[in-house]
Amino acid sequence: MNENRGFLSSGWAMVSRNKRYIVWFYVLNLALALGGSLAFSNQAHEILDHSLLSDRLVLGFDLSVYFDMLAGPEFGPTSASQASAGGFALLFFVATALFLPGILQGYASTYRLPREDFFRACGRNLWRFIRLMIIAGIIMGIVAGILFSIRGALVKAAGKSTNELLPFYTSMASLLVIFLMMCTLRIWFDLAQADVVLSDQRAVRRSIGKAFRHTWRGLGRLLGSYVVATVVAAIFLVSGLWVWMKFVPPASVLGAFVVSQLTLLLLLIPRFWQRAVAVSYYKQHMIEPIAEQPFTPSAIPAPATEPEAATVPASAPETPVP
Repeated sequence: MNENRGFLSSGWAMVSRNKRYIVWFYVLNLALALGGSLAFSNQAHEILDHSLLSDRLVLGFDLSVYFDMLAGPEFGPTSASQASAGGFALLFFVATALFLPGILQGYASTYRLPREDFFRACGRNLWRFIRLMIIAGIIMGIVAGILFSIRGALVKAAGKSTNELLPFYTSMASLLVIFLMMCTLRIWFDLAQADVVLSDQRAVRRSIGKAFRHTWRGLGRLLGSYVVATVVAAIFLVSGLWVWMKFVPPASVLGAFVVSQLTLLLLLIPRFWQRAVAVSYYKQHMIEPIAEQPFTPSAIPAPATEPEAATVPASAPETPVP
């Protein structure tokens, strides 16, 4: 790969070569979502199949009817459906930690990664990724809590001003700062995940420290790349909602399903693109060069000399016989 190539273009090339990862991850999301919603679907069917109010949920979505259904005693406790959804959410967390290392390994490869190498990378890095995700969740949760608390205080202080638009501007500016800060944290841990897999680093803390240094070193280009991918995701989302509202009739369940699932499939592309950007940065800037050993010539033995020819003494001249 050309070292001077941009992160977005090189990352897009990785995504284009490995489109199957997006498709398989979408199938995994769909299967787990169907499993998680099955308990709620069974509870809702017991009521809506025998109620005339179901038309107000099928031919549209009446929020009051929905909440009345949940509050009714015939619906039963919501803990059953919540437990099912929570269990499948945990399964999705484990599946992400399991398969993501193989995806990163496939992005870093210049050839189609064999199935054996893919699953070998998945199994070798499972526990490392679970530790990374737990640490990332703790740090992001703490930082997000602090930032939103500061935002609330700033908006409250702005509300005391005579300028009526100041609270709105303060809220929007605060949300922008929070978005950039959380995106920076996402870059940090994406680089750590790439380092764990591609350098086969067992000590997760070392990858976290190394990724932290490189995050600030290349923050401008990395943050710009991630923001571009996020804007693309926003375009996909708004376009999907517009198509749904403009062309899908309220009674068309199949049309709503197709448009919504196509939108979710497209939303996976920017997420995988961001992962590929992290891999591209790793390959260009985080691979430690192998130190070259200086050549020290050893003592060259002197070439063997040929043995000198034995000198034969000249024989005495023969004396003539008288």
